[in-house]
Amino acid sequence: MTKNQNASALQRSAGRHSAGEGGNASTSVKRYRPLSLSRIRAITTNTLTELTRLKVFYVLLVFALILIGSSIFMAQFSFQQEFQILKDVSLGAISLFTSLLAIVGTARLLPQDMEDRTVYTILAKPVPRFEYVGGKIAGVLLLLAISTVVMCAAFVLVLYGREQVVMHATAKQMHGAPPGQVADALRAVQSSAFNIDILPGILIIYLKACLLAALTLFVSTFATSNIFTIVVMAFIYFIGHLQATAREYWLQGHSSGPITRVFLAVVALLFPDLQAFNLVDDIVAGTTISLALFAKTAVLGIFYTTIYTLLAAFVFYGKEL
Repeated sequence: MTKNQNASALQRSAGRHSAGEGGNASTSVKRYRPLSLSRIRAITTNTLTELTRLKVFYVLLVFALILIGSSIFMAQFSFQQEFQILKDVSLGAISLFTSLLAIVGTARLLPQDMEDRTVYTILAKPVPRFEYVGGKIAGVLLLLAISTVVMCAAFVLVLYGREQVVMHATAKQMHGAPPGQVADALRAVQSSAFNIDILPGILIIYLKACLLAALTLFVSTFATSNIFTIVVMAFIYFIGHLQATAREYWLQGHSSGPITRVFLAVVALLFPDLQAFNLVDDIVAGTTISLALFAKTAVLGIFYTTIYTLLAAFVFYGKEL
């Protein structure tokens, strides 16, 4: 299906929700709904289809899977250290590649649609601009969810496979030892491989990618090209990860007066503290992630994603097309 066919499909979908087939103008006005989940779903599906056709999507996904798979050969130490390095490399790869996919995939959506004039076809029917923006970001978030699931499945398979190898080697080495001692050793291997904190850590990685996608969409609403959007987001990405360190350094060398606090609050508002979403180190070290920390980080991610999406819709609403 080409872009023109996609646009036609969206146009037909919007038309069906604005007027009944064979209906007159008065019926069209009566049946029009300012918010239609069906129209948003049509735009979401179209966006997901477009993104999955990008070569960069498969390149990033393949590189991530290769890195996760190769992590099994990167450590030949004690099984505790081996599992730590495996989880560090794999979770780091998932975090990095979901972030890259969120930025690169989202940066091209609006500029590409305007270049191909798809946006004019969609908005020619009574499709509100906030529905268009909502459908676009929903398509990106769905793609990020699929990518995260695929990479996590590869990570779990690699981790499980390595766990079975270590357990087999441990049982072989302890052949003839008391059954209780062997069972304790095998439980130690299992506890080093899998722990419950991996799941919330992966969810936070996904929310971080959602935040970056929404922020990228917001930047793209006033950017002149997707290259400009990617460059701006690269700066924001690095600033977001260095913000906490810079804030601590600033507070140590300067007084924490009201002006300083306001300045730091503005910086934190414009550039989200991405380091707050980095729970990989805690997971690798075996530190338990408290429910309060997880809830706080998750709410922060959802808040930023919602705010940047609303800002994107607001700016796009006033944009001249």
